[in-house]
Amino acid sequence: MTEDSEKRREIEDAIGKNNFNPMNDAIFKFIFGRNERKSIMVDFLNAVLEESLEHRITDIVYIPTEQIPLSSTGKTTRFDVACELDTGEFVDVEVQVVDHKNMDRRTLLYWAQMYSSRSYSGEDYGELRPAITINIVSFILDPRDPDKSPHSEYSAYKKTGWRLNNHLELHFIEIPKFVRAGRKPFRRMTRIERWMEYFSNRLNEQEKEELAMSDKAIGDAYAAARVFFKSPEETMKYINRELAAMDARSGLRAAREEGEKLGEERGEERGLKQGEERVLKLIQILAARNRSDDIARIMTDEEYRQELYREFSL
Repeated sequence: MTEDSEKRREIEDAIGKNNFNPMNDAIFKFIFGRNERKSIMVDFLNAVLEESLEHRITDIVYIPTEQIPLSSTGKTTRFDVACELDTGEFVDVEVQVVDHKNMDRRTLLYWAQMYSSRSYSGEDYGELRPAITINIVSFILDPRDPDKSPHSEYSAYKKTGWRLNNHLELHFIEIPKFVRAGRKPFRRMTRIERWMEYFSNRLNEQEKEELAMSDKAIGDAYAAARVFFKSPEETMKYINRELAAMDARSGLRAAREEGEKLGEERGEERGLKQGEERVLKLIQILAARNRSDDIARIMTDEEYRQELYREFSL
């Protein structure tokens, strides 16, 4: 049995035991991005935004997830799930399981794309409407940050603390910080804490049932997951996403190792960074061309990795 087959079998076994990764983007989009289940999305958004918004969200309209670039040479942006609130704000929700060390800049790009392309025709700045990004991540955004709160919000503030306006709002939900904080009874959790518990994927079957009983929207999310895995096509998407994430994490380890090697050869920190960037760029190129087998191969075959560097002039 190949390594890829073993990984696939492990994922299938986990699914059979009702143990799935809620942050897999295939199932996330199925549960949170479908009109027939938008009540789940509304509940989640209210949990995250209840303190920053001055109103309760009662309805949403989903918007296209693929955004046309602002120029002919621009990069096409694809949101995980995006919507317009009943009061006019635009919201993009992203799940990210692999730390590419660029999530802070990526969310700014997504915010800018949504802010400019969705609400501005080029005639009146008064047409611009607030845009919000919510990023659920399975890693620590910045280990140097002393803030232990798993939910953080960023906006445009003057040094004195005065807020410029409410048009820029970036949220990060760092699941590892939530997990590190320890456990408490579901009945003592806030709404956002219950959602973070759902995304943490650390509960056994009985605990999942208790969480579902304590929060109807989360119960609906678990029910939607059961529907998802009844579809062979959707299940295959899920498995392929999990395999891709495993390959990407392996790629990051290979990037680190190559960077360390290059750094040792050059005797400088810059070599470490250049080595990491080179491998990551190769992985991005291969992923864009759906060459997942090559991504797995470059993790262990340095000669083949060097061959691909030459092929793509890296």
